[in-house]
Amino acid sequence: QVQLVESGGGLVQAGGSLRLSCAASGSIVSINAMGWYRQAPGKQRELVARIFSVGRIDYADSVKGRFTISRDNAKNTVYLQMNSLKPEDTASYYCNADRVAYYSERSMRFLELWGQGTLVTVSS
Repeated sequence: QVQLVESGGGLVQAGGSLRLSCAASGSIVSINAMGWYRQAPGKQRELVARIFSVGRIDYADSVKGRFTISRDNAKNTVYLQMNSLKPEDTASYYCNADRVAYYSERSMRFLELWGQGTLVTVSS
């Protein structure tokens, strides 16, 4: 069984920092992209940052210069370092793994995974 397990998140004051981690487990061969999305109450889920296996990185304009995404391919783990947090960063953050290649019943399969979500609350 392949799955994502998130850690990190919590309550922090404006200007503070948090680090999120997300590890993919199972008989994984490769993962195309890993990233973080967030959803605030009453709003749609939006991309925060994602990193591809070839090294390309995308950031939302609202987090550029404050957040840094990194990835450990050997551990199938992605990290999101969030600095200079603002109250508008408050949301549930979801880890995503796109085009996960894994073995099941001696066949290679592909799927997209989502984490369970972790809440980040930034107080003013």
